[in-house]
Amino acid sequence: MQISGHIQPLGTTVSPAIVNEALSSLEPAAAPAVIAAPTVSARPVAPEAVQPAAEAPRLIKLKNIREGKNPRTYYDPTEMAELVASVSEHGVAQAILVRPKDGGYQLIAGYRRYRAALAALGEDYEIPALVRVCTDAEAEVLANIENTIRADMSPTEEAVSAASVVGRVKGDRDEAARLLSWSRTKLDSRLALMNCADVVRTALNERKILLGHAELFASLAKDRQEKLLPAIMEKKTSVAELKGVIEQASSKLESAIFDKSDCNGCAHNSTVQASMFEQSITDGSCTNSACYKQKTEDQLQSVAVSLKDEYPVIRIVRVGDNSTLVKLSADGKAGVGTEQAEACRSCANFGAAVSGLPQGMGKVFRDQCFDTVCNSQKVAARIQSEQQAAAQAAAEATAQAAAAVKDAPADGTAKAAPKAGAAPKAAPITVNEGDRVKAYREKVWRAAMKKEIVASAELSSRYLLALCLNGSSRHVDGTALSKALLSLTDQNKASNLGGIAEQMCALDDTVADKLTKLLAVSAMDNLEVNHLQHLAKHHQLDLTKHWKLDKEFLDLLTKSEIGVIAKAVGLDKAIGEGYAKLGNEKKDDLIKKLLAVKDFDYSATIPSVLKY
Repeated sequence: MQISGHIQPLGTTVSPAIVNEALSSLEPAAAPAVIAAPTVSARPVAPEAVQPAAEAPRLIKLKNIREGKNPRTYYDPTEMAELVASVSEHGVAQAILVRPKDGGYQLIAGYRRYRAALAALGEDYEIPALVRVCTDAEAEVLANIENTIRADMSPTEEAVSAASVVGRVKGDRDEAARLLSWSRTKLDSRLALMNCADVVRTALNERKILLGHAELFASLAKDRQEKLLPAIMEKKTSVAELKGVIEQASSKLESAIFDKSDCNGCAHNSTVQASMFEQSITDGSCTNSACYKQKTEDQLQSVAVSLKDEYPVIRIVRVGDNSTLVKLSADGKAGVGTEQAEACRSCANFGAAVSGLPQGMGKVFRDQCFDTVCNSQKVAARIQSEQQAAAQAAAEATAQAAAAVKDAPADGTAKAAPKAGAAPKAAPITVNEGDRVKAYREKVWRAAMKKEIVASAELSSRYLLALCLNGSSRHVDGTALSKALLSLTDQNKASNLGGIAEQMCALDDTVADKLTKLLAVSAMDNLEVNHLQHLAKHHQLDLTKHWKLDKEFLDLLTKSEIGVIAKAVGLDKAIGEGYAKLGNEKKDDLIKKLLAVKDFDYSATIPSVLKY
């Protein structure tokens, strides 16, 4: 939405020299802040859900309605005054949207009508309202969507609202665009405004600058925006003029994150240009923005690839992705608790972020959670658990004190206080069951079952009967059995069933037992996984007799997952104080040291991901 008519460029520009001085004199920008996720989980509703249903609106007194979370932060004073006058004369004709909340109603959409009616007609006025029963998260998304489809919402308010929707769908921008009924281009352009400094957002909200100004500011680090904005507003610099200024002041090679070896002799390097032309821009700049951006992007991808052995998920964070990740913490206000944090480290949504933001380009943010809704739920659960434990402890202390007064023994001793209830258990700690881990696990199961079956002729014959009754006898490998017959008796099988039967009846009992064992064992190679799993459960297969922690298994995991396994089998305790330092090792070196702990039983504990 291009806002026009609120600023008249006068043709007076801020000189490039002033801007260059202002921009180049600043310190490197700080790392990007991560916006905490909402505390309630819900799938965003479709835009059409905002449309009124066929039901008739209710009349609800304003005093029974409370405001909720509104993405709109700026109300044009003139437009509000006109609306108040209209409502005072005619009342409210279009219904607002509310939901039942705390014995009354909470406003979802229609804040301007609500505030105008309150100002003009007072809290006893009965306003028409559609009532929706929905969760906190659904109400927030409804408010976001309702505001973003209205023409009078500012672009930066749309950006904040859209970023919230993107966070709800875990960074899926195509899905967010669908929910908002926007094009993907519009969504990306609005999200880009999330990199605007607060003062720039405020200026755009109050119509003191144009959208084009804000979009250009979004390409700069926030501290540089704050430095440049006053001069732009004072001089009433046009968008085109600001673009020219920024083009001359941007793409500084000194701030590039990529290898600049190829830039030294490049014709687009302003240092090279200065030696060729009388007029040139400040030395050390790149005038080929497309090349500069591509090299930057390639470097971001390279950094992301370098982290693949450490985390299951690596994302490059772009402008507008603020609400799609949050730092995983065990302690503090945003902590999920120590045990839960360990469980979260094995989650498929745990990983690292590479910053693609101007103020922290290329910086790596480790230990990030990419499911912000789940994280907020875990934080809420931890807080609730602590509150319940505190309340229980207080109640028990009060009861104990009362009992001590009533039933105090004659000798003056006191009874022991009962222990407080245990906190809820954290999620089980495991690793992601990817295709490679599943294939490895099945191989372990099959090899272990083969060893168990081959140890007993009686067991193998019973399992053969079970395979036949289950319809799984097709998995018996006749070719392998023929080779075994040849190796045991020096004769090939006969050409027809009668001849084969005659051969089998003439076999020595010992040879027949061996062939029976091999018959059952051969079926284990191709038996369906679900049948193999059921057989292992019936057999009560003890994997500690057939498996131990090895390099083949650990190679399948990331460093964060290896850490989960190490703690699950007790290697952290066996290593002791030096364990924490191993996190700095490269993956191969980490595996070598974990598998070289003296006197450690690597088969004593089976990781849950390998259990049947």
